[in-house]
Amino acid sequence: MIKAIINYFKEIFTACRTLITGMKVTGYYFFHPKEIITQQYPENRATLQMFDRFRGEVVLLHDENNEHKCTGCSACEIACPNGSIEIISKKEIDPETSKPKKAIDKFVYHLSMCTFCNLCILACPTDAIKMSKSFEHSVYDRSKLTKVLNKPGSKIMAGIKE
Repeated sequence: MIKAIINYFKEIFTACRTLITGMKVTGYYFFHPKEIITQQYPENRATLQMFDRFRGEVVLLHDENNEHKCTGCSACEIACPNGSIEIISKKEIDPETSKPKKAIDKFVYHLSMCTFCNLCILACPTDAIKMSKSFEHSVYDRSKLTKVLNKPGSKIMAGIKE
């Protein structure tokens, strides 16, 4: 009985000590406003910079000639744990060798299913895709979260091998 009462007061003392520790941190930032780390979003939308390791949505990189590095190998599609990426490929005749060559018809990305795990980026052998820093994805219609990443009329860069 006495031991239970001692443990009861010991737990109260420990709780008060941890509360005071937390209040010290809060009090420090209250009295030193120059060290504020909280972002005032959305007021600072124009100047907001996301950190380097932030994982936004997947994007397919294109250069100024509307060329990309994606060969349609489907490594990213296979690596995705929940099917967020869908590669629809087609056969094209290579003008140099006149042999059929695999090319992407559509690179479909389902943002609503993505867990932002980065496995697709790591699996890509040509570094054709990356995670962007965009994070505002609120929409009223779920169909707007399904995106075709390859631009119309885009083609694979010269020198990229399958």
